[in-house]
This record gives sequence, structure tokens and C-alpha cells, in this order.
Amino acid sequence: MTSHTKDSQSNMTPETSIQSLKEGNIRFQNNLQVNRNLLEQVKETSKGQFPFATILSCIDSRVSSELIFDQGIGDIFSARVAGNFVNEDILGSMEFACKLAGTKLIVVLGHTSCGAIKGACDDAKLGNLTALIAKLKPAVSAVTSPEDESLRNSKNLEFVDDVAEMNVAMTIENIRNQSEVLQEMEQNNEIMIVGGMYDIKTGGVTFFDTEQN
Repeated sequence: MTSHTKDSQSNMTPETSIQSLKEGNIRFQNNLQVNRNLLEQVKETSKGQFPFATILSCIDSRVSSELIFDQGIGDIFSARVAGNFVNEDILGSMEFACKLAGTKLIVVLGHTSCGAIKGACDDAKLGNLTALIAKLKPAVSAVTSPEDESLRNSKNLEFVDDVAEMNVAMTIENIRNQSEVLQEMEQNNEIMIVGGMYDIKTGGVTFFDTEQN
């Protein structure tokens, strides 16, 4: 499979972009990855890149977007930070990716059993990690069930995953509220902003409508 070109990127829509990721994840789950010559793709992309999607995910070693969506060199922009939240720098990167480099899709990808989310649930404190975890705590507060404080911690994996999904929804809300560039592009149907959860046990990605959370 060859790398994306300016023409192939231009022919992609937000809808076909998400479909491409869904099909890639199915291939990954069934161990049917596309046969790629990565070194040839290095050569093909040496003079330019034309990715179709921008994916914000956690730094978790099990959640490599290129692998779980079966994408090659030059296909996606991948932004990673523990807890997959946005700040000014990541928003600027997304604006570059969409407005200047032409990607049609932004995916905020959470995952099950997320260590950063567990830390937020437990109110963990450690060096600079303390400030990072503070950015995830609003999602903890937004998940109201269970009410029993003894169940609102990292030992309750169902609660952890509920918080991780809420964090994805709140991150998308922050993207829309904090980036006029991306908000306008979405309103003009130039891009789509979606959320999803990766299951570390199955390798599957579930996309969802974050506006319903």
C-alpha cells in the first residue's frame, strides 16, 4: 500500500476518514494488517505528508494509534499525553494538522484501565504528575455513580472506565470551546471531531457520540 498523496487526501471526507479507521481496527483485531513497505513509504513521504486524521491518545504503551488502526507512515498525526487531554500546545498542533496540513478528522481516544485516570480517581500526587492529574479530575467529579466514596477509586474498574469515557467527552468539549479554528471547521463540515474508547483486552475501538455524555 502506498502513502497518501495530496490528491488522495483531498478525496477523503470526514466520513470516509472515520470509516478508514474503523476498517483498519477490524483488520488489527483479526491480525489481517495491510502489507506495507514502510521503508518505501519513508521515501514516498520524504518530500511531503498528507495524513487524513489526527488522533489524540494516551501515552500508554498498548495504545499506538498507527498499530491499532493499521495505518502506515504519513497516514495520521498522532498526539499523545497521559490521559489524552488538551492544552494550548496540543490545540495548536491540532489546528496545524487540520487547517494547514489538511486532515479531515480528529479522534480523542481514551482506553480502558487507564493509569492516568486511575491516578485521578485516587487523587494521586507525584511531582509534575500532580498537575497533570488535576486536569483529569473534572471527569471524575462529572461521573456521579456510584455515590459510595469507597467505590470511587482505581480498584473499581467500571468506574475508572466510566471516568475515561467522560474525560473523552469533556476533552472534545474543550476542543470546541477553546479553538475557534477547529470549531469553525467542524461547523463548516470540513472536519469531524469524534471520541472513542480502546479496549486493552480485545484490541477493539468503540466510537461514540460524545455530545450524548
